[in-house]
Amino acid sequence: MTDFPYHDRTTAPTAARPLLEQAEKAYGMLPNLLAKMAEAPALLEGYWTLSAVFGNSSLSAAEQQVVLITTSRVNGCTYCVGVHSALADMQKVPTEVTDAIRDDRPIADARLEALRTLTRRVVEQRGWLGEPEVEEFLAAGFNREQLLEVVLGVGLKTLSNYTNHIAGTELDEAFAGRRWQP
Repeated sequence: MTDFPYHDRTTAPTAARPLLEQAEKAYGMLPNLLAKMAEAPALLEGYWTLSAVFGNSSLSAAEQQVVLITTSRVNGCTYCVGVHSALADMQKVPTEVTDAIRDDRPIADARLEALRTLTRRVVEQRGWLGEPEVEEFLAAGFNREQLLEVVLGVGLKTLSNYTNHIAGTELDEAFAGRRWQP
């Protein structure tokens, strides 16, 4: 595997340094993912920006985490499943929800299960959804805007999942309590 360094504000390319500083202020630490992404400032900026946009979507915080953890689980990203499980805990998403996703089991809450199922289908089928799959999602109480916001979340996590696969990002100690292996 190619060695990608963990950058900080002193070693990162100049264009990445302001974003790393923002991340440290926002999180009180520099997550390993962002330290790796700093190698490509455009990737870091894109991920940072898309994260903010997705965070402002019409999906609730719990629904956003369902999309992010499901995408990461389907893509086999140990880093992102661990991080987003911990973040979901901080956002008071029931552990039963995140554990079901981590274990690839149905979620008891029918609405969140419809979201998990749709997200999984979007990832596995590369967006090729049939009308029955779309109608099933809409019947669960979601709308077309939210369906496309799922696509946004899948795109966001694809950026980080693939970066972690290529760069060999290790889970930060802060999230170690929610470590995950497929």
